[in-house]
Amino acid sequence: MDTDPHPASDAAIEALRLRCAERALATLRAASPRHAALLEDAALRERVERVALASDFALDTLRRQPVLLEHLAATDPPPLAEPVLDAEQPTAWAAQLRLYRTAESTRLVWRDVLGLDEVDATLAGSTRLAENCLRLALDALEREFAQRHGLVRAADGTPQRLVVFALGKLGGGELNFSSDVDLVYAYPRDGESDGRRALAAEDYFARLGQQLARLLDEPTADGFCHRVDLRLRPFGNAGRVAWSFAAMDQYFQREGRDWERYAWLKARAVAGDTAAGEDWLETLRPFVYRRYLDYTALDGLRTMKAAIVAEMQRRDMADDLKRGPGGIREIEFLVQSLQLIRGGREPALRGRRLLPALDALVAAGQIAAQDGRALAQCYRFLRRLENRVQMLRDAQTHALPEDGEDRLRLALALGYGGWPELAQALAARRAQVSAEFDALLVPRRGQATPDALGGYWRALPGGGQAQALAEAGFVDADGADAALRDFARGNGVRALSDAARARLDRVVPALLAAAARSAQPDAALRRLLGLLQAVLRRASYLALLDEQPSALARLVDVLARSALLAERIAAYPLLLDELLDARVAGPLPDPGAMHAACAAAAQGQDDDQEAALRALNEVRQALSFRIALAALDRRQDAVASARQLAALADAVVGQVLRMAGAEVVAAHGTLPGGRFAVIGYGSLGGHELSFGSDLDLVFLYDADPAVVSDGARPLEPARWYARLAQKIVGLLGAVSSAGRLYETDMRLRPDGGKSLLVSSLASYEEYQVQRAWTWEHQALVRARAVAGDASLCAEFERVRARTLALPREPQALAGDVGKMRQRMRAELDRGDAARFDLKQGAGGLVDLEFLMQYGVLARAGEAPALLAPRDTPAIAEALAACGWLAHGEASALRDAHAALVDAGLGCTLDRRPRRVAEDTAVAAARAAIGRAVQDHGLDFDP
Repeated sequence: MDTDPHPASDAAIEALRLRCAERALATLRAASPRHAALLEDAALRERVERVALASDFALDTLRRQPVLLEHLAATDPPPLAEPVLDAEQPTAWAAQLRLYRTAESTRLVWRDVLGLDEVDATLAGSTRLAENCLRLALDALEREFAQRHGLVRAADGTPQRLVVFALGKLGGGELNFSSDVDLVYAYPRDGESDGRRALAAEDYFARLGQQLARLLDEPTADGFCHRVDLRLRPFGNAGRVAWSFAAMDQYFQREGRDWERYAWLKARAVAGDTAAGEDWLETLRPFVYRRYLDYTALDGLRTMKAAIVAEMQRRDMADDLKRGPGGIREIEFLVQSLQLIRGGREPALRGRRLLPALDALVAAGQIAAQDGRALAQCYRFLRRLENRVQMLRDAQTHALPEDGEDRLRLALALGYGGWPELAQALAARRAQVSAEFDALLVPRRGQATPDALGGYWRALPGGGQAQALAEAGFVDADGADAALRDFARGNGVRALSDAARARLDRVVPALLAAAARSAQPDAALRRLLGLLQAVLRRASYLALLDEQPSALARLVDVLARSALLAERIAAYPLLLDELLDARVAGPLPDPGAMHAACAAAAQGQDDDQEAALRALNEVRQALSFRIALAALDRRQDAVASARQLAALADAVVGQVLRMAGAEVVAAHGTLPGGRFAVIGYGSLGGHELSFGSDLDLVFLYDADPAVVSDGARPLEPARWYARLAQKIVGLLGAVSSAGRLYETDMRLRPDGGKSLLVSSLASYEEYQVQRAWTWEHQALVRARAVAGDASLCAEFERVRARTLALPREPQALAGDVGKMRQRMRAELDRGDAARFDLKQGAGGLVDLEFLMQYGVLARAGEAPALLAPRDTPAIAEALAACGWLAHGEASALRDAHAALVDAGLGCTLDRRPRRVAEDTAVAAARAAIGRAVQDHGLDFDP
């Protein structure tokens, strides 16, 4: 941007101010006596002089519309009244709209120059003005069209209206002062108009849209209202003028391009049937926002940026505030790119308006707070300057004026001492913007490819030497070489596009180098090849690894240390997103947040059960993956991880119950007064769930047996709730594209597999008190209600408390508990001389569970505090509090439990059976548990 080598002197500045003021006052006084009378007011005169320095357009409008000055003379001039477009005088519409637009635009100039509005308010005012003109014009034209052609009706007779979508800054609610408006015309459904001169919907709405554009755009003696640009519609100028929603859907599914994702990100229905338009935009959301972290958005950004740079160089646009370096468009592209990358996963980032979207990106940790503040300041500075350039003569320009006097007027009206001062401020802002924008595009260029491994990979499958792998650190270099050759010659690699192959050629050497540096290079490579095979056809995941070296390094680290997570990422590459989620390294969500996340996922797809299950499972996968990462990185202990997995299962079961209930109600109606509860047993009930554990569930209901449901296909309570239970089990086990939620085990219900799937509260209580075996009372120690009607959950607690507090003969109880454990140990212990079975072995976790359950059954009748805890550490603490365990003994058992759960979690994360060579921690745990079992008179040995 040029600076003036000869800055204006103080005298020249004062002469310019005086010349502009005198011209303005003389022009207005000559316009009418009323103007002259108003300008007797010195304060108003001073305001007019300030506005005249900034805007010839405003001065000309005040001259042409004498009453406007009187309106603006108020301390805080409000918006002007909208014109009424008389159906009997269509020839007057164009003049009315143009006079309204120029008058209201002048009010915006007045408020901006005099400091009554910040730039945000000016942009909002320009947006509101354009929306008003569109609405007024369309309403008038629709009435006229209805008289001539009738209303368009769909096949079912439903009347159809035009939908006007605004893209660009109008869609985002941030229209600049003299901008054109980017519009796309659509209509909900095909049909035909019902008037004397019938038209097909496409013709009807195309003609209506064309007339709307002409009414706003065509220059007349009164100028123009708004310039209309229809080129962003499907296929641009070659496409039809108005599109049905169905045709738009097909276009975006088959033809939609990257730049259109940017364009439609801001889309908003602004006139016509806006409700239908907004509903349709919701269906377009998957085109704009992918469900995964979509770094392919940066490819589109690079392409658009390159085109802009080429245009700028060709047309010498260095002084263009919009498209020049460090200009408005770079801020827009930066924000929109981050929105497109992450908006599919984070709804808070999907806003149309730039500044709120920038705030959301800061809140999500994607932009540093200080950078976000700097960008917002730069954006407001540039938009205010752009507005002032346009306000000067109402010109649709983004370029700084070349004329020296115009530059000086611009600077003075903005409060600067002269052009050099403004130019310096502008240069500083543009440098800030360019630095931030360039940083977004840097990661790929900063990812150096290791030369030796890069050369080796590019030579495959025909060339290359395994020695390169051996030198890099792979133990089985020949095996790794064979696997890589098989991968390189596979159909998946050969079918890649040139762009995808280029990405792969950057990614694979970097992955090989990272694997070689990992704790288990050969295992990491095997797992990486499985993952790459799974994502080859998904450009977005290759893009993520290509664009984000931190994700690549983190991925290799995780795969080297966890076979389970390697399997899950390969099966569900969506989990790669978690490696870049800023929340991964922070605290994990509490149970309330898990419930909220599951509810938001499932309820956001209530009209599509399959989609709801998929969305719910994606949340479950993501949260369990984060829990696994925290455990793998030792950011939390294994016991805390098990508790979080149980809380996540609670949240999922709650949503599945809601979904199943809605389905049964739809088919059979509601059951008056009925109540239902889901009871979790085993590791779910005991807050000790592991990765991949099934859920031990029992279903209870309570209802008047004489009532029936009120639907078209009524059912009595037992059958109604049996259907509900079947739906729950079916939904939990249903396979979606994100896998299944949980396997379920129903064998712990009364009478096991021989009984009904669901039990009434009365029959359940009778069974527990009168007929249940001791082992079933042991299982009840860890049982808890996880979902359902609160009052029935409370009734379950009452039944459980009554059952556990029943009097028991100590010797008989010890015998029952011992015999059951002996039988289990004989059948289930998979340990041997070299490996200890952490769960079923002598001194293992089940021995500890049986000891805790024995203590609760023995003492609950006299110590009600034993009824509250379900998890092993809390039960041990409660048994110590009532004196059944010594405090030192309880502490040793809690430590033993933590050690065994931790060892078991390590096995699970690396996909190994839960059998380990006995180390010091495991040996101490076994000894503490064995000693306690023996001290309390129990015999668990077969």
